[in-house]
Amino acid sequence: MPTQTEKLTHFASLHAGAEPLVLVNIWDAGSARTVAAAGARALATGSASVGGALGFADGEAVPLDLVLGHAARIAAAVDLPVSIDFEAGYAASPDGVAENIRRVVGTGAVGINLEDGYPAGDGEGLRPVEDAAARIEAARAAADDLLRGFWINARTDICLNAKPEDHAAHLPDVIARGKTYAEAGASSLFVPGLRDLALIAQVCAACPLPVNVMAGPEAGGFGALAEAGVRRISYGPFPWRAAMATLTSYAKQAGEPG
Repeated sequence: MPTQTEKLTHFASLHAGAEPLVLVNIWDAGSARTVAAAGARALATGSASVGGALGFADGEAVPLDLVLGHAARIAAAVDLPVSIDFEAGYAASPDGVAENIRRVVGTGAVGINLEDGYPAGDGEGLRPVEDAAARIEAARAAADDLLRGFWINARTDICLNAKPEDHAAHLPDVIARGKTYAEAGASSLFVPGLRDLALIAQVCAACPLPVNVMAGPEAGGFGALAEAGVRRISYGPFPWRAAMATLTSYAKQAGEPG
């Protein structure tokens, strides 16, 4: 099996290849092995999917020790690099984020998603940009002490929280946060909810980081996203939802009268 450093080097290179890195988000060791066997180049968890698989809601409802143990099992189950959706860092302060990131590195993962919003029940909307950047800086310093170059996919929920028709008006804020997060040490910028190709292209052109967007359940080819400059595409909770829909279908058929 490759070392964690070798996995990280490979993962970083996938963000600079000829085609975007496509991540079919997984939720446990079994789904990780299934996606790996299908030819994936890397793996990433989705917090809603992991939470659902473990019987919890999204929004840091899963106990941190369980999150970390689950991540370690996934990383140990495959030879591929694994990135963990770490939501808002499971801590109120930058120092707390730093401590938790050290524990994430210890799971064998090579990267995380780190959101700029508040976990469910702790606040509404986004953190002030300075606060979000301080958390990224703390995560970068802590991670680099153990695994230099650990991948931090800084997620901004600006577009996810706004109506699609308002996305153009929010684009300057998306780009400004992307630049600030780059200065803070982020490795890439994740903009879930943004689907308009012209707006995506503007973000990719203006942001110094590789840009990650989320594919919808109907997504097929990604040529247009690649042309727009997207370097990473993820499916979020959609694979888990599809798997649960299939399971529900089996259960309903089993319950039908013979």
